Amino acid sequence: MSESQRQMKSSLNPVSDVFLNQLRAKLPTSCFRKIDPKYLEEPRGLYAGVAGAVLTPQTVSEVSVIVDACNGAKTGIVPFGGGTGLVGGQVATDIPAPLVLSLEKMNKIRSINENVLVIEAGTILANVQAAAAEIDRLFPLSLASEGSCQIGGNLSSNAGGVGVLRYGNARDLCLGLEAVLPDGTVWNGLKKLRKDNTGYDLKNLLIGAEGSLGIITAASLKLFARPQNFVTAFLQIRDPAAALELLNLCQKSLGENVSAFELIHIQGLQFLSEKMPQVRQPFSDPSEWMLLIDLGVVGDFDLRLNLEELLASGVVNGLVLDGIVAQNEAQRQEFWTLRETIPEANRLIGAIYSHDISVPVGKIPEFIARAWKKVEKFGQLRINCFGHVGDGNLHFNIYPPTGRDRHEFMPLREDIKATVYELVNELGGSISAEHGIGRMKIEDFHKYSDPAKIKAIGAIKRALDPNGIMNPGAIVPLA
Repeated sequence: MSESQRQMKSSLNPVSDVFLNQLRAKLPTSCFRKIDPKYLEEPRGLYAGVAGAVLTPQTVSEVSVIVDACNGAKTGIVPFGGGTGLVGGQVATDIPAPLVLSLEKMNKIRSINENVLVIEAGTILANVQAAAAEIDRLFPLSLASEGSCQIGGNLSSNAGGVGVLRYGNARDLCLGLEAVLPDGTVWNGLKKLRKDNTGYDLKNLLIGAEGSLGIITAASLKLFARPQNFVTAFLQIRDPAAALELLNLCQKSLGENVSAFELIHIQGLQFLSEKMPQVRQPFSDPSEWMLLIDLGVVGDFDLRLNLEELLASGVVNGLVLDGIVAQNEAQRQEFWTLRETIPEANRLIGAIYSHDISVPVGKIPEFIARAWKKVEKFGQLRINCFGHVGDGNLHFNIYPPTGRDRHEFMPLREDIKATVYELVNELGGSISAEHGIGRMKIEDFHKYSDPAKIKAIGAIKRALDPNGIMNPGAIVPLA
């Protein structure tokens, strides 16, 4: 720990009995709960958190009371959503016992119409999607963890997922926010406007800030026309370069109807066979590289023939080796179940290092080829490369050889990471495409970011959170 980190650690105070008694005098008993281990864990098991108390408020007023008290006591607050974050943003390990704040009880729909859903931050993403579906509208944010992650956490990390190609990241799906700022002030920014050009955009400052600048308590979310027809294809392709050629062909001929364009490597299917054999696979003899293409069509149009003609052209040109177009919704769901369970199979295998990176879309084939060769120099490791090729986001994950445990290879972890990140930086990419910075990537974030950006982020943090209580150690180092 650096000297600046030690100073920050000493400047924050742990949750004390006196502090809790003061809060109990201001809050209902229902806000207080025991420190369940789930609030101190994250999915990859890389961090074990600490906490002096866990509070679960039900209203924005209660959140305001809690934040104001923590600011006055100089006690750190760690926001905890669904606990699905993959960069350690939801657990604190190196500060005096903080207050863990969960908005799980703030899960109400405040209003809904065909254009906007106003909903509280503790709502599980799948329930947000369901609320839109009940009025025949679409909220398009879709993640593998949507059954447990919460919309507040999705916004705080600017989550991506499989629909970014067509609909954008979480930031693009949000019109307004309600949030509690570090001094306890409630900002009521729940506007439903598509245009609001009134100075600095506080909404987009809080989105992606991972709770380091305030607590998002509710959001106004965009709703979209719900596609009536889907056309989904699972393809065997020549290589990643073929994927880009097919992407260009699809976008030229099918336009904005292309909802998802997912690159899948055979290693992901092999992991599924090994750990989740119940997941049905489309090919008995898959190629090294595959694509999952999804079209969502609003109205009565049927683009099946258009896609089949395009794929036939791809076969003639050597881009497509084989493929299946889903014949019904059940088969379509089988394809997506496979895609969405690859991360779970990865977790069961146990990665040495998981890279969530992005590069310019045109650089994807170069990145994959060069990164593969660089990682192969570390030995016979397994590589599972998959992701959202349409927006340049790849998960380039490294695993031990068959029958070996990842802990044997942990001494290689930092060198592998540095090798991949150096290449990403060289190609003009990002070391975090959709998972955020959290605590895991702070050093790399500062290493590979423009100094002017880092300076500005530090100034914003100090201005809004001078006592450093908001998710200490996430995004901005303890300093």
